[in-house]
Amino acid sequence: MEKFFELEIVYITIMLFFLAITAFVTTRDFMPRVAFKRGLLGVGGIFMLMISVHYMLTIQRMEGVAALFNQGETIICENKMHRTISQSVIISKKLGWHLEGDYFKNKDFARDFFTARCVDYTPIAPKKAE
Repeated sequence: MEKFFELEIVYITIMLFFLAITAFVTTRDFMPRVAFKRGLLGVGGIFMLMISVHYMLTIQRMEGVAALFNQGETIICENKMHRTISQSVIISKKLGWHLEGDYFKNKDFARDFFTARCVDYTPIAPKKAE
């Protein structure tokens, strides 16, 4: 459950904001009495579905990235620390990286990289003309 909140807290906060707006609008005099119940159920249900799907997709990507890294593949992670120099960091066992839990770590880097913010770096080879 801790991983769920770590990954989805921003989206949960957005959902709560929209639920508050829905509650405010649906309790106005010009709205039908059932609008509050239907509004909160509808908006809440849609957000719950979207957050659940996002969580499942993120967990699958994290597991895939970790498995590929353990097989010796190269991984690319977004680098939010140095946006002016490089948008991403190449991570590989050959470069001294190791995986601890859900974080890629290297003694030469000041920060760790969360596997949820990484993808497989497999260059697409151009098709040969036949």
